[in-house]
Amino acid sequence: MKGTIGILGGMGPEATVYMFDLIVRLTDAEKDQDHIPVIIYNNPHIPDRTRAIREDGPSPLKMLTHGAKLLEKSGASFIIMPCVTAHYLYYKIKKNIKIPFLHLIEETFEYIKENSSNFKRIGLLATDGTLSTDLFHKYCRIYNIDIVLPDKKNQKEFMDTIYGKQGIKAGYKIIQKRTMIRIVENLIEKKAQAIIMGCTEIPLILKDNDVTIPLIDPLEIIAKKSIIKANAENI
Repeated sequence: MKGTIGILGGMGPEATVYMFDLIVRLTDAEKDQDHIPVIIYNNPHIPDRTRAIREDGPSPLKMLTHGAKLLEKSGASFIIMPCVTAHYLYYKIKKNIKIPFLHLIEETFEYIKENSSNFKRIGLLATDGTLSTDLFHKYCRIYNIDIVLPDKKNQKEFMDTIYGKQGIKAGYKIIQKRTMIRIVENLIEKKAQAIIMGCTEIPLILKDNDVTIPLIDPLEIIAKKSIIKANAENI
């Protein structure tokens, strides 16, 4: 019997839906029974991760730990979390559960190592919260990759595309796509060979044919890894 994937979601809800959709679409299935069981904990009331890091806002740890425990009790074989910034709490969550918890960023760099080892200079789009936690920089140092970031002006515009009144989280995808492409083009001018979509809202609007260099989607990478792991389970 296949293992059961647990999705610790709600950050945001559309990114969680995208994660589930990826698992369904990427599974090699000819009938319903070929698909993988998935349990989703979608709690949109989890406190904002960037605000918790940057502005001393309420911590999301209690709700994240509660969600992870619920997934474990509900029968998940392992957990994935489709929020990049929340991974600054990964180890604190992990110590409270007994089932495996896949690390989104670690799996992303393993994928780069195995499939794109020629990339030595990679652009990163991520929230201010993620950037301040060194989540990606740590792995770039481990894998000897130069990281390229937007300048202050473009980073502010990027945050507005996510959190602004007409941002992606508010449902304004089309209006923000042009800005996102322009920010990526600026990273290309800085000699980025690929772009890590280091915020789970980005792939909701940015697709491979929108830019001239490869886009690396951590959610797609973790979806593929989850499918392999679930299919390998024997429970």
